[in-house]
Amino acid sequence: MDVQTSLNKLFALNIFGVKLGLDNTINFLEHLGNPQQMLKTFHIAGSNGKGSTASFISSILQECNYKTGLYTSPHFVKFNERIIINGKQIEDEYIAQFVEEYEDYIYNNKLTFFEVTTAMAFKYFYENKTDYCVIETGLGGRLDATNVLSPLAVVITSISFEHTNVLGNTIKEITGEKAAIIKPKAKVFIGKLIDEAENLIEDKCTEQNTELYKLNDYINEHKEYVELYTDEIELDDWTMPLKGRYQKYNAALAGLAVSKTLFIDDTKKIRAGIKNVISNTGIQGRYEYFHKEPVVIFDSAHNAEGVSNFLSEFRIEKDKYNKCSLLFGVMKDKSINEMLSLLNPVFDNLYLTNINYERAAKASELLANCKQLGIKAAIVDSAVEFVSNFLSQNKKDCLVVLGSMYLLGEIKAGLLRNPT
Repeated sequence: MDVQTSLNKLFALNIFGVKLGLDNTINFLEHLGNPQQMLKTFHIAGSNGKGSTASFISSILQECNYKTGLYTSPHFVKFNERIIINGKQIEDEYIAQFVEEYEDYIYNNKLTFFEVTTAMAFKYFYENKTDYCVIETGLGGRLDATNVLSPLAVVITSISFEHTNVLGNTIKEITGEKAAIIKPKAKVFIGKLIDEAENLIEDKCTEQNTELYKLNDYINEHKEYVELYTDEIELDDWTMPLKGRYQKYNAALAGLAVSKTLFIDDTKKIRAGIKNVISNTGIQGRYEYFHKEPVVIFDSAHNAEGVSNFLSEFRIEKDKYNKCSLLFGVMKDKSINEMLSLLNPVFDNLYLTNINYERAAKASELLANCKQLGIKAAIVDSAVEFVSNFLSQNKKDCLVVLGSMYLLGEIKAGLLRNPT
């Protein structure tokens, strides 16, 4: 079986939707010999920043000379981006062999795309003898397919309203879902959380008899930079390749988690891990300058908190451009009105587009939201063509493509197929 046939079969599993529950994953992993039980893992959850924090942790571990697996989702252009070891993506041949070998089991048991991909990652990491693995949750935590681990460390980056149809309509409910990845003996690390969420996680840690480390207890905040101090490291001079103050907190949280979990006291290696995160992990879509003259920025802000973080940085540079336009697409279970209300005052033109994904809001639905809010917007039928045309226009303008990673991935893949 060739890799494209295998991937087609994998993507076809989306017909089984999102199944919240662990039985399928547990049974499949038992069928595979329970590879997850042999992995030493950092398990990452959060409303925002979990992908960036996971990448920072992975990069730091690589700089410390550990063979490190990294599992994230979704991918942008190529499925293989989800499963990497020391920056190298899983081989096409492994994907094809895995799907061919377990195809009957997968279909007979109606496994979902994410269940199969998660199990594949765990088996791949085990067979390749990784030292440590960094595993990002998919949706929530409690019933997420990744929640079969007994991790060394649990990292919760942020808590805000998202996936309310699945995770709940209150901070208490959402926090409970994410905190469910906290296991006995794991060290727990939290980013800058609101008091209610922090208190709930404290209670969970007490219940599980785990150590809790709060980022706020280890950082000094200044206008232009953030300092991190632990018993092991002093990080007050570091290069940040990812734009945005919020990324400084993600990097500091990663440094805290690695230093306290593995008692690493080499500040130079922590600093190098932060500096080299892009080359070590291939992270993309985080305030990413996709093109210059005209400037095109890709950002995967997918909820109100993420939009606020993005705008806090974008406002600093927006006056450099003659005109700022936004191309927007997002999942239907997000706080769309709140996101649009935040974005509208910042941009001269607002464009809406469809995403080829069953959970995505249709452009027509987004337009209805805009009309309800009194926001002027237009629908773009082909996002790829729209971005491609923009690249040949006024070099002093700026286009921000913002929202779901699926939108960014579709555009990137389309532009790569048809380069301008």
